[in-house]
Amino acid sequence: MAQYITSTQNSLIKQLVQLKEKSRSRRNSGQFLIEGQREIELALKGNYVLESILFLDKIISGDSINKQIKAIENQPELISISQEVYQKLAYRKTTEGVLAVAKSKPLSLNKLHLKTKTPLILVAEAPEKPGNIGALLRTADAANVDAVIIANPKTDMYNPNIIRSSVGCVFTNQIATGSTEDIINFLKENNINIYCAALQASVDYHTQDYTRAIAIVVGTEATGLSDEWLNNSTQNIIIPMQGDIDSMNVSVAAGILIFEAKRQRQFN
Repeated sequence: MAQYITSTQNSLIKQLVQLKEKSRSRRNSGQFLIEGQREIELALKGNYVLESILFLDKIISGDSINKQIKAIENQPELISISQEVYQKLAYRKTTEGVLAVAKSKPLSLNKLHLKTKTPLILVAEAPEKPGNIGALLRTADAANVDAVIIANPKTDMYNPNIIRSSVGCVFTNQIATGSTEDIINFLKENNINIYCAALQASVDYHTQDYTRAIAIVVGTEATGLSDEWLNNSTQNIIIPMQGDIDSMNVSVAAGILIFEAKRQRQFN
């Protein structure tokens, strides 16, 4: 029978609130919160270990959860919680009544496994908004890119808003983080061509050959890419604009560039 917690003052619940709100807590504990059935399913598909599952019985039953997790080798603890506790832990307005505590994975560059000699990689330098990161991850998942690398991250990848905005694609992509310097070295060591989305010294994006091993690199809308990227670029590329502005949302730009690469590769 599942444990039942009714108080928001419970020591475990207090710890989980810290996981929800504090990047430091997630980093120090190696744990994070997942909310929603689909997100939990995608985390399991991505081989994340669930330590416990908390559920609001009036929305979803313990039996339903047991069916979802019956094939898991390491069974998570099931914890039934009150409405008050659930509202304290949930971060979405629409609710499915279930959360999980999961173990984070190391996201270092040396953990990346490139399965092909011509990988397609998306690199984003210092994205600040979790919503943009989530959208980038959704685009990467849709295109089935080989890896997503975040340079000089401003937040941890297990931020609840990234999980929410990515609709769980943070679990379906192969992700790494690192400094710009380390990522450039990694790409060069693996003979991966670097295509930087930039205004300076650029050619139209559709003129380039993306069938080779490539990394498409995007920066923030406010500042673009650092000189370090531009100085190490195989070629700077630009999406021609026909309106009055010279940039677009980073996730939209990334989508255009990635799917041009996929088109050239015949969507393989």
